[in-house]
Amino acid sequence: CFPWGRSCGGSREDSGLIKFSSCVGTKGTQYETNSMDFKPQKGKKIVALDPSPPPKDTLLPWPQHQNANGLRRRKRDWVIPPINVPENSRGPFPQQLVRIRSDKDNDIPIRYSITGVGADQPPMEVFSIDSMSGRMYVTRPMDREEHASYHLRAHAVDMNGNKVENPIDLYIYVIDMNDNRPEFINQVYNGSVDEGSKPGTYVMTVTANDADDSTTANGMVRYRIVTQTPQSPSQNMFTINSETGDIVTVAAGLDREKVQQYTVIVQATDMEGNLNYGLSNTATAIITVTDVNDNPPEFTASTFAGEVPENRVETVVANLTVMDRDQPHSPNWNAVYRIISGDPSGHFSVRTDPVTNEGMVTVVKAVDYELNRAFMLTVMVSNQAPLASGIQMSFQSTAGVTISVMDINEAPYFPSNHKLIRLEEGVPPGTVLTTFSAVDPDRFMQQAVRYSKLSDPASWLHINATNGQITTAAVLDRESLYTKNNVYEATFLAADNGIPPASGTGTLQIYLIDINDNAPELLPKEAQICEKPNLNAINITAADADVDPNIGPYVFELPFVPAAVRKNWTITRLNGDYAQLSLRILYLEAGMYDVPIIVTDSGNPPLSNTSIIKVKVCPCDDNGDCTTIGAVAAAGLGTGAIVAILICILILLTTVLLFVMWMKRREKERHTKQLLIDPEDDVRDNILKYDEEGGGEEDQDYDLSQLQQPEAMGHVPSKAPGVRRVDERPVGAEPQYPIRPMVPHPGDIGDFINEGLRAADNDPTAPPYDSLLVFDYEGSGSTAGSVSSLNSSSSGDQDYDYLNDWGPRFKKLADMYGGGEED
Repeated sequence: CFPWGRSCGGSREDSGLIKFSSCVGTKGTQYETNSMDFKPQKGKKIVALDPSPPPKDTLLPWPQHQNANGLRRRKRDWVIPPINVPENSRGPFPQQLVRIRSDKDNDIPIRYSITGVGADQPPMEVFSIDSMSGRMYVTRPMDREEHASYHLRAHAVDMNGNKVENPIDLYIYVIDMNDNRPEFINQVYNGSVDEGSKPGTYVMTVTANDADDSTTANGMVRYRIVTQTPQSPSQNMFTINSETGDIVTVAAGLDREKVQQYTVIVQATDMEGNLNYGLSNTATAIITVTDVNDNPPEFTASTFAGEVPENRVETVVANLTVMDRDQPHSPNWNAVYRIISGDPSGHFSVRTDPVTNEGMVTVVKAVDYELNRAFMLTVMVSNQAPLASGIQMSFQSTAGVTISVMDINEAPYFPSNHKLIRLEEGVPPGTVLTTFSAVDPDRFMQQAVRYSKLSDPASWLHINATNGQITTAAVLDRESLYTKNNVYEATFLAADNGIPPASGTGTLQIYLIDINDNAPELLPKEAQICEKPNLNAINITAADADVDPNIGPYVFELPFVPAAVRKNWTITRLNGDYAQLSLRILYLEAGMYDVPIIVTDSGNPPLSNTSIIKVKVCPCDDNGDCTTIGAVAAAGLGTGAIVAILICILILLTTVLLFVMWMKRREKERHTKQLLIDPEDDVRDNILKYDEEGGGEEDQDYDLSQLQQPEAMGHVPSKAPGVRRVDERPVGAEPQYPIRPMVPHPGDIGDFINEGLRAADNDPTAPPYDSLLVFDYEGSGSTAGSVSSLNSSSSGDQDYDYLNDWGPRFKKLADMYGGGEED
C-alpha cells in the first residue's frame, strides 16, 4: 500500500507505467492527489486495492456538540496520514497535493491557510494553499537531501478571521530518489602491508558516503576492485569487503624487492551495487609493500687485505663491502660487523660507514712490527634488525681479512724514565754520576744512538754522546734556586741515525743530600731597648739555609773584642734556637749601637758566623716604650737638626696661608667688577644726525634753519609746551640715574635694574630718541599745512585732557595739542 492511503487506483499504460489517480486514507478520509507514475522493477508485484472511487473532500474535525440533557460528547480527532512527495519532480508547478475542507463551509464562507517551515517560515513558499477552495500545492521541485520532511499546520477561519476549526497537523515526507552518487572521503588512500604476508592480512579501509536515504537501496553502497597495477605476481593480490570497504590480501607472494607498490582502483556503487541502476564513483588505493629483513647481508668477496704502519692508531686499514637487497638505510639494511677470530689483543675494530654501509677495519690499539708482522681476521656481518622468521644466515656473511704490519723507524727510548739517583751536594766537577742510556726498539735495523742534553737549567751536568755517561760540570748545590724539594732535574735526548731519524727523551732526577755548607745568620737585624735595665730584652734567633741535622741547636755568644761589648751587654740562652740580649750595666746613653754576636750551628763540622745587630737605646715611659723625643735622639738627630725640621714645617704652612689669601683676594676682585660697560665704550649702532642734505639747485627755496634745532638753547628744558624734536639726543641736562654700588649684592641687582627702568620711563629725554618723530615746520606755502594746523582743523575744540592720565609722556602731548587756538 502506498503511503498516500490504504488503497490506490490506477491503470497500466502501454509504456509499462502504472498511473495512480487517487488513494483512500486509512480511516476513509478522502484525498485528491496528482497522478503518479511508477515503473515496476523486475521481481516486484504491484497490487491495486479497493479500486472504488474515493470521496472528493477531506473533512477537518468538527467541534463538540451538546445535547438537550446537557451532556457533552467528546470530539473525535482525525489522524491525517502523512503526505509523500517525490523529490526532483519535473512538474508542472504548482502541483496539487491535497484538498482540505471543513464541514461548516456549507453554512458560512471559510478561508484556509497553512503555517510552518516551507510555508511562512524559511524556506518560504515551498507550499501554498488556495484560501477559498483549500487545495494545497507544492510550488517547486523538492530535494530530500535538503529537507527530508515538513511539518505544516492547516487553519480554517471565517471571513472575519474567527477560528472555525482547530488547526490540523500535516506531515509531508519527501520520497528519496537515487540522485546522488557515492562520494569517497578521500580520492587517494594510502596503506601498507609487509612483504611475505599471508592471505587474509588486513591492508586498509576505504569509505564512501551516499547522500541518499541509507535505509533504501538508493543509499546502500557496495565496493569492488576494478583494476590492480602491476598484476604481479598475480592479477588478484587483494580483495575488498563489498559492505565495509576493508582491503585484505588474497594471495601470497608479496615481495618488496620485486614490487614495492601496488595501485588499486576501487569502485563504490549504490543501489546495493547494482551496476545497471546504481550510480558509481571511484577512488585510488596505493598499497606500499613494506620491507622485512628477509635478505641477510653478504660480503662481495670472500677475502680482503690491508696494511698498516706500526704504532699507528685510528687508521682505516681496509674497507669491507657488502650487498643487502632490503630497504636501504633501514634497520633491515644497516650492517653490523664483528671480528670473531684473529685479534685476541683487540688491536682492531670494524665500524660501519652510515652512507655506504661498508665495514671500515680500524686500528684502535697500536701494533708492533717486532711482535706481530701480520694479522688474519675473520669478520661476520649482520643487520641491526633480526632476520625474518624462517630466513637463515648466508655463508657469504663471513669473510677473511689479512692485515700486514709495516716496519718503521721507531724512536729510541729510555727504559727508566724518570731515573732517580741520590748523592751529596758539593761533589767536585768531573765526578761520574751514572750512565743514562737508551734502547732502540728496531731490532731488525742496525742503527747507532747518540745522546745530547735537552734541558740542564744550572749547567751542572755533561753527557757522553756515545754511551750516555753523565758527569758533573760544576758543583751541585742543594740550596740553589734550580733545586726543588732537594731534587735537581735534567732532560736528555737520544737520537738514532735512521731514515728519517727518530729521537726520544729521558729525564734524570738527582736527589741532593745536604751537607753543612751554610753558616747561620742572626735574626733580627735591628732592635730597640730602654736605656735603663728592666724586664724588656731583645729576643734573638738564627736562620740556616741547611736542613737538619746541620741547623740548631745554636750557640749565641758575645766576642771578647772589643771589650765594651761584654761590658755593656749580656746574652741569656732560652732554648736551642732562641736567646735574649739585654744590658749588663745600669744605664746606657741613648743612641744607636752595633752589637756583634757569634752564632754557631750543630753541623758536622759546625759552622760559625759573626752577625751585627743594630740596637737603638732610648728613654722609655712607665710602660717600657720609647718616648717620641727619645726615639728621635736615639736615631742620632741633634738639636740643630730638630730645629731645622721645625723651621721647614713653619715655612710650608706660611706658603699655604699666603696662597689661600691670594685666592680670596682674586675672588673679591672678580665680584667687584662693574656689571655695565662705560657709555663711551658702547659700540652699538646710534642714530647719526646730519645738519643738511645739500639739495639741488631747484630745491633751495626754503629756510633750512627752521628744520634745525638750535645747539645752544639753555631754555629748552623750561620752554613752554609745544612741538619739539625728539628724534635726537636732547641738549639739556642729562637725567640723574641711581648710583650703582661698587660691590652690589647679588640680591640687589634686580632692584638696581628696576630703579633704572622707572627713571628712564619718567624722563622724556631718555633714549631711544626715535620713538616719536615730530616735525616742527613743514615749509611755507605747503598745501598740506603744518601738523599742528591739521590737528587744530580736524579736532576743533576737542578736549585732550584725558591724555594726562596716561603718564608723563602723554601729559606733554596733551599740553601740546590742547594748549590754545594759536597752537
